[in-house]
Amino acid sequence: MRRAGEIGHRRRQLKQWSGGIKAKLLIAAIFVVVCTFSLFSSRSTIHSTTRAELLRWIVAEFVRSLNPDELWETAPSDGWKPNSAPRSEWPPPPSQTNGYLRVRCNGGLNQQRSAICNAVLAARIMNATLVLPELDANSFWHDDSGFQGIYDVEHFIRTLKYDVQIVETIPDTHKNGKIKKLKGHTMHPPRDAPISWYTNVALPLMKEHGAVYMTPFSHRLAEEIDNAEYQRLRCRVNYHALRFKPHIMELSNAIVSTLRAQGHFMAIHLRFEMDMLAFAGCFDIFTPKEQKELRAYREKNFAPKKLVYKERRAIGKCPLTPEEVGLILRAIGFDNKTRIYLAAGELYGGERFMKPFRSLFPHLENHSTVDTTGQLAKNTRGLLGSAVDYMVCLLADVFMPTYDGPSNFANNLLGHRLYYGFRTVIKPDRKALAPIFIDREEGRGNGFEEAVRRAMLKTSFGGPHKRISPESFYTNSWPECFCQMSPKNPADKCPPENTIQILHSQFQSAGLDDPTVTKSNVTDGSDR
Repeated sequence: MRRAGEIGHRRRQLKQWSGGIKAKLLIAAIFVVVCTFSLFSSRSTIHSTTRAELLRWIVAEFVRSLNPDELWETAPSDGWKPNSAPRSEWPPPPSQTNGYLRVRCNGGLNQQRSAICNAVLAARIMNATLVLPELDANSFWHDDSGFQGIYDVEHFIRTLKYDVQIVETIPDTHKNGKIKKLKGHTMHPPRDAPISWYTNVALPLMKEHGAVYMTPFSHRLAEEIDNAEYQRLRCRVNYHALRFKPHIMELSNAIVSTLRAQGHFMAIHLRFEMDMLAFAGCFDIFTPKEQKELRAYREKNFAPKKLVYKERRAIGKCPLTPEEVGLILRAIGFDNKTRIYLAAGELYGGERFMKPFRSLFPHLENHSTVDTTGQLAKNTRGLLGSAVDYMVCLLADVFMPTYDGPSNFANNLLGHRLYYGFRTVIKPDRKALAPIFIDREEGRGNGFEEAVRRAMLKTSFGGPHKRISPESFYTNSWPECFCQMSPKNPADKCPPENTIQILHSQFQSAGLDDPTVTKSNVTDGSDR
């Protein structure tokens, strides 16, 4: 649970959940009574057991007031709004840069997305020209679409013209009448490298060779940087520059329109898949054959580690099963008419795990069932399917991740929905829920739904909250990428409305060319 801003957090929860002013007044009155009883308990005949029963009753009445209808709306903003424009001196990129930066972004679509943000920032730090990032066609996706096949290249370059110089390829250089292809000096950046590594290690090599090629480039720049303008640049890349190609946006919007035609809908990232189950070490609920398969996958893909299922389950380290997800939603108050979009890969264990969930929530859809164009039928595991899932989850009225461990998809979406206007998320506290589910499985199910609601009151529902490790900047960019019109802290004041005009004036004064032109803007290699 996030403890910073506790009072504000609780106030937002009361607003969302308490069910109206009458409930608030009732709760307040009851608490006054309890405090009075507690104050004079030593002189009264009220026993501690009586006070404990009264407190339990208060909690029970409070959790019964949960109203799922209010979750279809956005979370309270407390006067904050997303804004990643520069708020201090931000000169345009130089017309003559120090060299070219090439990167290979490994991993899935969303891991690559954060790597692209880091690449832009690294280019800014080194005064480098960024070559359009390479997207790894890895063995899982079997997809070689590349950056040009997924993202709108022209929009990407144009949006970042005030921040970095970007070219699609490194132009050939001419020396002594000969054409020279500049590939770049290969480098392997350390994980979470500090800014000093880029300025003291990478930059000199870039100046020496004219270009550097960094591979792999996943998590190669520290997330926590004590420079708010650098963090805001990451947000400009992530939430403004990285726009999917028009056909992906059109398909995603068509799916959302189909889902919303019948009212509100919820998107769930059901991360009950082989790789995550193997990573978590949660095997015991599967058949002997499946357990053998999961162990083999873990030995092949992850570092050796002794994992005991019961211990992992007890502390909430296992992904929620589909049935557990359904029980949480029913406990909160969602009924079987709720429309749910499932963003997931291949569910491990098959229909026997989906059947209980489907019996609770029969109105289930995924990108294949609502895609009337047939575009996704042959690409359900590729980058196109992942991109469409991402957009539908971003635009859904409610989003629920079921496992927020090393899940770049869920974590990036949490951050994007926060930036997109504090759109509601239901983020289960697996550690708090684990003993509740274990008790139910062992026959101690009395008060199950009330216990689930009590645990869910401790979670975040999409409003602004302080980032506390290990929460990622890409999961929560507050407060750097947000502002207030009437702030208590001057650093949180929104920038002037003419910020873009100021940046454009600086851009023109620097004599920079049209950013969509891919010619060389680096000092000729013969000068080195």
